[in-house]
Amino acid sequence: MLKKAPAVKGYLPSAEDLEQFRKVQRLAYAAAEAVAKELKPGMTEKQAAKMQEVWLLDHGVTDWFHSPFAWFGDRTAFQGFKVALQFLPTNRRLEENMPFILDNAPVINGYVADIGYAGVLGENKILDQILDDLAEYRSMILELIKQRRPMSEVSRAVDQLILKQGYEPRHKAYPFETLAHTVEPMPLRKSQKPNTLFKFGFQALESLGRLALVARGQGWSPIWSSNASSNHPPIPGLWAVEPHLGFRGVGAKFEELLVITEDDAYWLDDESPHVKRWKERGLWPIEKANMVNK
Repeated sequence: MLKKAPAVKGYLPSAEDLEQFRKVQRLAYAAAEAVAKELKPGMTEKQAAKMQEVWLLDHGVTDWFHSPFAWFGDRTAFQGFKVALQFLPTNRRLEENMPFILDNAPVINGYVADIGYAGVLGENKILDQILDDLAEYRSMILELIKQRRPMSEVSRAVDQLILKQGYEPRHKAYPFETLAHTVEPMPLRKSQKPNTLFKFGFQALESLGRLALVARGQGWSPIWSSNASSNHPPIPGLWAVEPHLGFRGVGAKFEELLVITEDDAYWLDDESPHVKRWKERGLWPIEKANMVNK
């Protein structure tokens, strides 16, 4: 049974706030693109993660929602992942024609981004197809949220489309089978150096804990999934959305911020790298008839 619309007292960003979030998201993607260009055979996931970290700190990052991740080869599809520690960067080395995912979530003056960038060192036809097919998910998610469908129903529509296309929904490997999570401004940290626990910033963990308590009291979940906890109308605020597809040991996703208002929704930025790629390949925009009621 669908829960009634919660009496949400959550975060409603101003136009000025949205511009700051957009700047941080663009910076996060710029870091991923810069590091992707520097990747070479033999580099490890740990090195790729550290390269992102150094680049972002050099460009004004003051804290982390989570510090950078990197996954190479079949780890892009979260092959065999059962516990949270398996998501941490490893000594897996990059090889020619091997897919990779770079993921970072920087904070500047309290404003947060959380992005995912998929690529390949060389060529990989499976990855190319997944990256093309991801365009439909971005359109479908937005359209269904604009229709005010329950958030769990939107997540299940993503799962169903993934299976229909012959992929596996690899975001279900995340803790709580997370398709997306809320993002709010973080309080400015007191220490001079960002502190993390299992890659997540201390301030982020504290903020998430407080938000989870508030959300529970209001009858909604800050974790957006296909589960019953998300069986409520769209919740206004910023959501970091990351549909993740896998096939034969190759995984790819995009991750970016979706803005949900009390009566509308839109992606924070249509100049993200994956959207630019779709435009170049003639895959964007997608006709509405092709993206709903699958």
